[in-house]
Amino acid sequence: MSRAQRLLDLVQVLRRHRRPVSGRKLAAELGVSIRTLYRDIVTLQGQGAPIEGEPGLGYILKPGFMLPPLMFSEEEIEALVLGSRWVADRADPALALAARDAMAKIVAVLPADLTRRVEEAALILGPGKMLVDAPQLDLAAIRKAIRAERRAAIGYGDAEGRTSERIVWPLALSFFDQVRVLVAWCELRQDFRHFRTDRLMRFEALEGRYPQRRQALLKAWREKEGIAPPA
Repeated sequence: MSRAQRLLDLVQVLRRHRRPVSGRKLAAELGVSIRTLYRDIVTLQGQGAPIEGEPGLGYILKPGFMLPPLMFSEEEIEALVLGSRWVADRADPALALAARDAMAKIVAVLPADLTRRVEEAALILGPGKMLVDAPQLDLAAIRKAIRAERRAAIGYGDAEGRTSERIVWPLALSFFDQVRVLVAWCELRQDFRHFRTDRLMRFEALEGRYPQRRQALLKAWREKEGIAPPA
């Protein structure tokens, strides 16, 4: 492995950790000696990387740092291409357009050899059923309410055709092959509930944020459902 690739790998490992991580753990993850690890950290700091910490305390990379030109391994390129193709084909129009635009921005800053690998990626997205939501439903508005932590008024029809009006705290959208699901805290039930977007008859974001932070609520929801947190 070249030294340049090793430095890029170190940046990527640091990005995965949200809290300070020890030098010995970083060295083990990268397969290098602790002395080499310390030298690489000093090199990156000299190049402007905002790495904070010291031996014995651990290291953390402050957000926002980029190393141009943008570099990816072949597996990372394939993952990006397949993921963007899935979103472009299966998501709602606004998110599908965002996926195509994001991939175009990535390709624009890649070195020529990596650009060719994107174009030649051999992973093909198989045919799938087009997901259909209620005509009046705007998933972009739901995503905006989730990001802003806004309460929302919804009209919902269950599998038996019974309708109800709820006030919910939208937390996340979950994408399955056949359906999309809104994860929310329901004020009526005083518990987490899941609402299929194809059965949402109305979604109206209300003024003001809900009283708890979304990340704390998502953590509680994952614990209740037995879902591991994202890596």
